[in-house]
Formats: sequence, structure tokens, C-alpha cells
Amino acid sequence: MRNDSEARFFIKFVLPVDYQFCLLYKCAANKYLIILMLLIKGNNMGKNLVEKILSRHLVSGNLVPGEEIGISIDQTLTQDATGTMAYLQFEAMHVPKVKTDISVSYVDHNTIQIGFENADDHLYLQSVAQKYGIVFSRAGNGICHQIHLERFGKPGKTLIGSDSHTPTCGALSMIAIGAGGLDVAMAMAGNSFYLVCPRVIRINLSGKLRPWVSAKDIILKVLEIFSTKGNVNTVFEYGGKGVEHLSVPERATIANMGAECGVTTSIFPSDKMTRLFLRSQKRDRDFIELKADKDAKYARVVNIDLSKIEPLTAKPHSPDAISTVRKMKKINVHQVCLGSCTNSSYKDLVTVAKILKGKTVHPSVSFILAPGSRQVLNELAKGGYLTDLISSGARIMECACGFCIGNSQSPSSTGVSLRTSNRNFLGRSGTLDANVYLVSPETAAAAVMTGQFTDPRDLKMRYPKVTLPRKFSIDDSMIIWPDKKKKDVDVIRGPNIGVLPRSPELCDTIHGRVTIKVGDKITTDHIIPAGARMKYRSNIPKYSEFVFENIDATFARRAMSVRQDGKQNIIVAGSSYGQGSSREHAALCPMFLGVRAVLAKSFERIHAANLINFGILPLAFSVESDYERIDQDDELEINDTKRIIAGDGRFLMRNKTKGTAFYVTCNLSERQKQIILAGGALNVGNTK
Repeated sequence: MRNDSEARFFIKFVLPVDYQFCLLYKCAANKYLIILMLLIKGNNMGKNLVEKILSRHLVSGNLVPGEEIGISIDQTLTQDATGTMAYLQFEAMHVPKVKTDISVSYVDHNTIQIGFENADDHLYLQSVAQKYGIVFSRAGNGICHQIHLERFGKPGKTLIGSDSHTPTCGALSMIAIGAGGLDVAMAMAGNSFYLVCPRVIRINLSGKLRPWVSAKDIILKVLEIFSTKGNVNTVFEYGGKGVEHLSVPERATIANMGAECGVTTSIFPSDKMTRLFLRSQKRDRDFIELKADKDAKYARVVNIDLSKIEPLTAKPHSPDAISTVRKMKKINVHQVCLGSCTNSSYKDLVTVAKILKGKTVHPSVSFILAPGSRQVLNELAKGGYLTDLISSGARIMECACGFCIGNSQSPSSTGVSLRTSNRNFLGRSGTLDANVYLVSPETAAAAVMTGQFTDPRDLKMRYPKVTLPRKFSIDDSMIIWPDKKKKDVDVIRGPNIGVLPRSPELCDTIHGRVTIKVGDKITTDHIIPAGARMKYRSNIPKYSEFVFENIDATFARRAMSVRQDGKQNIIVAGSSYGQGSSREHAALCPMFLGVRAVLAKSFERIHAANLINFGILPLAFSVESDYERIDQDDELEINDTKRIIAGDGRFLMRNKTKGTAFYVTCNLSERQKQIILAGGALNVGNTK
């Protein structure tokens, strides 16, 4: 090669992108041959499953863990709790049609229609879907993740969704990632999705589950090992002989709740089980085999023997507060909720139906059942299982998120609720003093019968065998495909559809007040409540009235007062700030109230991205003990903000109240710096 420029071109565009990082710009020309030989040798190294799919979708950056990369997106999904803002943002980009292979809008969260707000939002979503070429799944059709598995997910494809449990489709060997609505809108407009290239942890499953132990117990075991924090920018890749015994619905349960560990996503190989599932959905053509190479490399390998797992539960108020069910004896149970996107498949519900056949719900228990999809409900009815469940005393809810999001079936005061859903955050159920435990369908069924926490192995009955149908009854009549012949579509906007708020450009000096100081593991539910309050999700000024409601009901009023005084609000937090939901309202509403910075020990991935997208500085303590030196109502100041953001992102923050100073960091990519400096992603514009 004649010069450095030619060599760089060759390595960047001819060699696989995975190895671009190996370029040594200052090497002498006579060393190029050696470098190329090393690169070619490296090209023969085995790849894990994550590397294989990411490399096929890589648009920018290098596949080096810790570096920001941009990937192309094949599919998107939204749900109605987050979809209205996502589509308002998409409209603001002035793109005539979505540019993905397929984008689906689901109505599954806020289906209870008390007042006009939810109905208004659904009409908006249906009309905007028709206008922009989006597939629309009507209320009653089912939960987004279950339906996407059934009807749309494809091995080897990329999917982002404005729901944190989008990784459910990792069960179909997809790179499926939860994201804020604005990131989803950008992907629908044809833009890359940006993320930190993750490290990949191999979770090696061996053995086979014993009777009365299920997939829910596997993921609870994973949560016991990894906890809910410390796993940012990580992917769990499952493999080993134990995987061969897990059906796609079982894999979906595990991939779904990987979100509670804070990982980017989870993924399973595409194999015989994948083929059987797709064939049952009459989607044989979507199957491709995908697996890691035998010599693939991982950041870490964790081995789990399935035969040694026993029934587990997550105690209040965190999914990683793990105990064996056997240790929970003699705790009376008042409510059992079966379903949600985590455990509402045909296998889950038929298992419970067979356990409860001929039996009656314990007098002290309210038993709630929410099937994951209309397909599942129809199959239950066809097999007679729905009759068995109703006869036992089950209360059948519609195919929707319902109790999981906290908009229905709140427990009694101080009540004990066992749920097969994925989160048991404080107050999420709608009852602040309730005690919510996460359990498997089998453990849930045992409590339904006994009225107490009961290890299902103690039921003195044979474990029911459930065989998945070879062919499910396919009825897509509640899925509305956009009419390509329709030219003019009027978007319906009721009074609940508000104006899209934007953040102002970043100030050169931030002089703000610590409006609230919170501790570790603050979830997005803490920041902006779900449940009944979510009907205001399309009206940011109204929804903002409830920010931090369950921690300090005065926050919104005080923050608005600070904003009106011409100052900024600052939130101070501990570690793992922003756990849980992808709802960008947890950034949008504070932004509306004048929050310009969050200072925390650490952040969770999706929420940090949402803060940046809406012009809020995510600042991290350089020394975590400095957290103890700040109190609520302290006046904090940072100067020369724009120059430092454009540079190394290391700020000297002054505590004007206490006369002290300390360093904080704002670690941003060059792309994120542009967003922050502009005051948010929408201010930057719709550029790839």
C-alpha cells in the first residue's frame, strides 16, 4: 500500500467492521503486512450470537465493548402508554412514512376507559398509524410482547420498542431492545439507533428443570446472581444443553425479565424449538438457524444447573430480593394475579388450569387472570381450559397489561399479592402499603388453592404435562394494516393530546436548587407514577403535577416555583437511578418542571438516554461520598457548561449554600454532546 490513507481505507471498508479497531494509524508501511495477517487471523475467530447480529446491522462505530455504535433497525413497536409521545415526536420530524421493515402500534396498557382520555389516545394512535404506514393492534388483541412473538418477530432481526420489556423477543433470537419513545421515533424515520456496544455474558444452562419448577424460577435465579444494578451495557446470551429443553414461551419469560437486571437485552439461539414455535404460528418462512460459534468469546461465563433450581420468589419491593418459596410458609395470601407479558402464554395458563381443575379458589384469595393475547384466550376456550379456570373461581380480565402496570386490580390495604408479572416496585400495584411478591404460575396456583405461600412441590399431585399445539388458530382480524391506497388521512386529536414540549438550549451557567434528594435504586415509577395517573400521559403539563408523588407530593409545586424564579432544578440521587420502565415521561415531565441536571452515583441505560434526549444533564459524582455533602434546597452552580461539555465533561460543581466544591462528570459521546448542547434531540433535527 502506498500510504496511510490507502491502508485506512482498506481496513475500514474491505475488512469486516469488527476488526476496524485494530488499525494502528502510526505504524510504518512495512508493518502493514503483519497487521493484515493478524486481522485475517482474527477474522477466523469465533463470534458469539450478539456479535453476529450486530455486525450485520452495524452502521457506525466499532464492535468494541464500551464504544458507542449505531445500528440499523428492522422493526419497532410502541404501546399506548408511551406511543402517543413517540408519534407526536415522529410527526415533528415531517417524515411521510415509516422506513422500517415493519412498525407496530399496540394498545394494551391503558385500556380501562374511565373518562375520555384513554379513548382519545386510542383514536389518535389508530389514525396516526394509518397515515404513516404503521400496523395497528387494537385494544383487546393482547399484550405487545406476546403478540410480537406470535405474529411479527423474526430470528436475526433488530427490534427496538418504547417498552422496557421489548427484550422478550430475544426468545426468537432477535436483538430486541427497550428504548425511549424518541429513539423509537427516530428509528421509524430511518435513523440509526445508538447504544454502547455491550459486553456479552454467556449464561450456560445445563440439566433439566424438575417438576414444579419453571422458567420464572430460572430468571429469578439469574436475578439472585446478578441483582438489579451493575449490569448496564451488558447482554445475556443463553446457551448450553439446558436451552434445548426450553420452549419459546419459556425463553420469552427469561428474556423478558432480563430487563430487571438492567441489561441491554437477552438472547437465545434460533434452533429446533424456534422452528417449532414459528411453524405453530404458520410462519415457517421466517425461520433461520442462529447460534454462537463454538470458539466464541465472552466477557464472563456463568453456569446454572437447571436441575438444582427450586421454586423461588422475589420479595417486596424489588425483583432481586430473592428467597425460596419454602421459606415463605405461613404467610397468608389475599390476591393472586396470573398473566402479564411475563407469564401469560398458553403453556403458563394451561398449566394452572390443569392444577386447579375440579378445585375452588381459597375463600381468602381474589384470583385474577389476564391472558397474554386473544390467540391464547381462544386456545384456552377451545381446549376447555377456560371453563376449568372459571369454574375454579378465576376472574377473567381482558388480554392487556392491566394489573401489572397498576391501572386495575390493586390489592387491599397491607394485602399480600402474589403475581406472575415482572415488577414489584413499591406502590406500582396502586396500593402503597401492599406487599407484592413475584412468583411462577405453579407457585401462584398453589397459593390460589391453599390461601398461603405454598411450595407447589407440596401439593401432593402429579405435575401436569402441557404440550403446545402444533398449529395455533390464527386470527389477525384485530390487527389493522395501513391502507396504501389511502392518500389523505386525518389524524384525530382530542383535547387529551397535548403540545409536544421542547427543552431550551443549554445555558452556559447552571445555577440550580436541589429540589429533591433521593437514595439508591430509584425507579421510573418513583419519578412519575404509572397506574391511574397514566391517563394524562399525552398531556405533559398535567402529568407533571405527579412527579415524585409517592416520595414527596410537594415536589412538582416546588419545582415549578423554582422554574418561575428563573433558576434550574437539580435532582440528587444515589446509585442505579432510573430503573424500570422505558417511559420517557420520567425525563419529559421533570424537563417541563425546569429540571436541567440529575446528579447521581450511577444511571440505568434507558433513563440516561432519555435524559439526554430531552436536554437534561446526567451528571455522575467523581467521588461517590460527595453525595453525603449535599442536602435538599442547597444551591449548586456549574460554570462554562458548553465548553466543558464539548471537552472532557469534567465539571467543578460549587455548593453555594455550604461553600464547598466537588467534581462531577458527564460522560457523553460526540453525538450526545451535540444533543445536550442543543437542548435535546428534537432540536438537533432529523439527521442520520
